[in-house]
Amino acid sequence: MTTPRTIGRILITGGGSGLGAAVAAAVRAAGGLPLVLDRDVSGVPQDAYEVDVSDTMAVTRTVEQAVREHGGLDGVVTAAGIDRCGALQDVPAQEWEKVIAVNLLGTAAVARAALPALFESHGRLVTVASSLALRAVGDATAYCASKFGVLGFSRALAAETRGRMGVTTLVPAGMKTRFFDDRDERYKPTDDSRLNDPAAVADAVVFALGQPAGCEVRELVICHEEEESWP
Repeated sequence: MTTPRTIGRILITGGGSGLGAAVAAAVRAAGGLPLVLDRDVSGVPQDAYEVDVSDTMAVTRTVEQAVREHGGLDGVVTAAGIDRCGALQDVPAQEWEKVIAVNLLGTAAVARAALPALFESHGRLVTVASSLALRAVGDATAYCASKFGVLGFSRALAAETRGRMGVTTLVPAGMKTRFFDDRDERYKPTDDSRLNDPAAVADAVVFALGQPAGCEVRELVICHEEEESWP
């Protein structure tokens, strides 16, 4: 009979709200220690660090600080993400590039900074892609580019670090979070009955983190049973 892995110290980007906050709650419920990275950590009920993941140097310093203060890491979950909807010619370049900076470059920056600690603990990295890492839609070029990138980055890193740490790519479809709040009305879901509960997605993250030694969940798609974007 296999023995589940102890969840331990889990660094979570975007852990102040949405999926990240749900992951932090699930980690805590599983007996682990969530360490939250977010731009706004006010009200976060656990160890938290204020940082913008698109700032690589700040991310490196912050991850190193978290590792130092907690004696290492057992896992990392990169849940921070943003979107800017609209046709390519209508989205200002700075905003378009910010999506890439947060979703893709931020994921890589956090992973890079955490590698020494994850190698030491033989820990796990869970990157958060999207159903739009598997299919493309119009008016979402920045988001699709970033999430396709996360998927490719994660697969390559899994191959590169095989046997030294685990890498899981989470592929969630739409969730009932505030992710859609700042969108133009035409880009908001008109019916949220097919959006998944972020707590259910967070449970899937804990499932991946808790796999026994030698067993890895490499990719994990999770969505509402009536989700139309899958397959």
